[in-house]
Order: sequence, then structure tokens, then C-alpha cells
Amino acid sequence: MPVAGEQEGTAMLPTQLRTRLADELEAAERDRTPVDPLVARHPDIDVVDAYEIQLINIRRRLAAGARVVGHKVGLSSLAMQQMMGVDEPDYGHLLDDMQVFEDRPVDTSRYCFPRVEVEVAFVLGKDLPGADCTESDVLDATVAFAPSIELIDSRIKDWKIGLADTIADNASSAGWVLGAQRVAPSGVDIKGIDAVLTRNGERIAEGRSDAVLGNPVTAVAWLARKVESFGVRLKAGDIVLPGSCTRAVDARPGDEFHAEFAGLGSVSLTFS
Repeated sequence: MPVAGEQEGTAMLPTQLRTRLADELEAAERDRTPVDPLVARHPDIDVVDAYEIQLINIRRRLAAGARVVGHKVGLSSLAMQQMMGVDEPDYGHLLDDMQVFEDRPVDTSRYCFPRVEVEVAFVLGKDLPGADCTESDVLDATVAFAPSIELIDSRIKDWKIGLADTIADNASSAGWVLGAQRVAPSGVDIKGIDAVLTRNGERIAEGRSDAVLGNPVTAVAWLARKVESFGVRLKAGDIVLPGSCTRAVDARPGDEFHAEFAGLGSVSLTFS
């Protein structure tokens, strides 16, 4: 899947500086050594700069053999925006080498500050339009919904992120797992899916799918429109994570998470 070219003339930071910041984030992820917030050091950074920084590292990973398999929207609920101190969603790429699995414990030491979020995943059966994408387009293109847990992480120290920080850091994404069940859009009310997250058998978070911008479909349409200007399109076969139904929860060694979705099944993730 193609990744965007640069938007010439729109970013506020020089190309050389964007590349240096991408280098920092790449090293932070590799060495698990978080860096100071970008927005604190470079107050002029904007979301275009941030997405161009993200894309530098995505292109590097593709050149090393990774493959884009989807996209994510983050910080799409009011609760998550308040928790992170931002006022609009972020967005990032899902790569095949980021996938985690229900039957394989995740090595917690691979991450800086791992957390989990509960999401209703969209599986696309058709390409989505870009700048003109509507909610009807999203529903028409979606072949199935699936239960999902997203593993998020921040390469920014102590999760002290502004919007540009998290976008530059691939929307704080680190992995995702899908449960086995698939439900056609006609088989469930996407705005009314209740979700419960347990950790080690204890109920720790709950929410409903309409916590995501009032409707997760709205988040996917927003994403398709947002990234089109960077040359990125959402394609048939992509997985799209529209945002969390619940607050983010810290993941610790030995934790066993289980998310149950009304009418959609369940998904689990364990940390070693």
C-alpha cells in the first residue's frame, strides 16, 4: 500500500529538523528510551509537520520489509482527549509487524509505557474515497466489525504528549489483536455495542461504542478525509481501528486482559 509523499510548503519545520525528530523517535522505540516532548522543544510544530515525521519512519519500516495493513484513529473519545490533554483525534498506520496475538504472550519489556484500549475494528472490503468520504461510504465498504484490543505505547517521556507528539509517534500505536468473531454491519448497531474490559479477572473499564465521536463510523470517515491530503487512502482489506470505547489501561508484566463486546464476541491479550 502506498504511503504519502510530502506536502511541500505547508509544514512549519525544516525538512532536516523533521528528519532529525524522526530519528529520535525511531531510536526511542528501538532502545526503549523515551524522549522529551517534541512540542515543548519545538513550539512551532504543527499537525502537518507531525504527520510528515510519522511518514518518514513508516517509509523506513516499509523499506525494511514491513507492510501497511491498516490505520488507526486515536484520542477519539472525550475521555481520552481529556486524559491526554488534547482537543482532536490523532491518526497512524498499522503495520503487519505490529500485530500481536491472543495465544502468544506479549513481552512487556519491548515497550516503554504500554497500555491497552478496547475498540471495535472495521475490516474493509472496498477502497474508501478520500476527501469526500461519508459515513455511508464507510458502511458500504465495511465487510465486518471485529472485537479488538489495541496496544498503545508512547516514545514520549511519561505520556506527556501534545497532539503533534502523538501524531509524530505514529499515534502512540504499538500493536493490536483481533478476536475471532466477525459481524456484518447489518448484524449489529455500531453505536450501541457495550464493552467490558477485565484485567486478571477484575472488571476495570467499561464503555460503549458511541464514545467514539458519537459513532465509530464517523471516526473512520474523518480519517479517510484527513489523510487523503497526504496521499494516503484506506484500501480494501485494511483494518481500521476507530478509537477506544473505554479509557486506556496500563499493561504490566503478568496481566491478562479480556474484552467482551455485546453482540460482537471477545478478545484477549496477555503480557509476560
